[in-house]
Amino acid sequence: MSDHHSHEAPDELRPESRVVHPPLTEVTGSRPLGVPLHQSHLFAFDTGDALAGAHGGPDGAFFYNRFGNPTVRSLEQAVAGLEGGTGALATASGMGAINTALLALLRAGDHVIAQRSLYGGTVGALTDLTERWGVEVGYVNGDDPAGVAAALRPTTRVLFLETVSNPTTRVTDLPGLIAVAKRAGVVSVVDNTFATPLLCRPIEHGADIVIHSVTKYLGGHSDVLGGIAVFADPALHHRVWRRSLELGASADPFAAWLTLRGMQTLALRVRRQCETALDLAGRLAAHPAVTAVHYPGLPTHPDHDLARRLLPDGHGGVLAFDLAGGREAAAAFTESVRLASLAPSLGDVHTLVLHPASTSHRQLSDEELAAAGIGPGTVRVSVGIEHPEDIWADVRRALAKV
Repeated sequence: MSDHHSHEAPDELRPESRVVHPPLTEVTGSRPLGVPLHQSHLFAFDTGDALAGAHGGPDGAFFYNRFGNPTVRSLEQAVAGLEGGTGALATASGMGAINTALLALLRAGDHVIAQRSLYGGTVGALTDLTERWGVEVGYVNGDDPAGVAAALRPTTRVLFLETVSNPTTRVTDLPGLIAVAKRAGVVSVVDNTFATPLLCRPIEHGADIVIHSVTKYLGGHSDVLGGIAVFADPALHHRVWRRSLELGASADPFAAWLTLRGMQTLALRVRRQCETALDLAGRLAAHPAVTAVHYPGLPTHPDHDLARRLLPDGHGGVLAFDLAGGREAAAAFTESVRLASLAPSLGDVHTLVLHPASTSHRQLSDEELAAAGIGPGTVRVSVGIEHPEDIWADVRRALAKV
């Protein structure tokens, strides 16, 4: 007799175990240990009523991939479980998740409060909403709940935050800022890509929506592009899912499958990356060519005490440092590494380096870069899982060229 129920790991498992045991959708008889890949985009029904009923919501029967897919739903359930959400919506990219959420929540004339030092793509999306639809955006510091309270308007609909900012690794006071938004009935959206659900779960601090670029740590192997939004409330999940149908930023089943495969080693990778990043940050801080190191694990970081409370299990695998020689020094460094790669991503098994001012934040003016804490000689490093001594040897050789 066929068994059609969904197999899920026990609720009491810790996150490190849950990533190894994602939910399995549509299991028959025995169950595979690997999540099946359902590449088919079309599903047939025996009755018209059953097909009509499948259109009702994000948890309905599968009929067309833009509305849902078994492999994609396994990913959604897995990440929702890790984040402590009631459901999730997977998308074709991290920006797909950000734009889907924003467009579902906002209309012309609304107001957004966003923290400074956001990812450049997010700033670009907010700027486009301002230019095209008259959505007003005000920026506040990530450590200033009073600033959020002062920025509130009757038209404020969204508070947009990042757990750890890109690339200066400022840690946001999620409990303080979200509490202000919640009292005002404002939806809080937190991009948790840098922290992963293993280091921070913003829903536990009151967040309504949590965003990930699954391209980064969740996938982790530079072979997948994807995003996901996790929801604390089923009604909000349904609202954003409805908007996603028109936008068409749907996740591809193979990308979802690759992400699930990558997530099985997430805990091992993140632990190694956090340890190596802390080691590398300490060594960089003592190097004469480096004028500043931005890593919340260092006691000198302005958010170190907050990071110890908000990120008790590690401070992430991304750090940034400033070179006295400006853009020329940064170019010399990023073009001299050999083990590390000059590439525009993070959270990968490979160590990656980047010059934010000319790449991820290139759309910002010099004044906006300075306001975000990004200098002309700022270099971002996303630490991989290579041996820490090999990473340091590569960085030290490149610094010698500077």
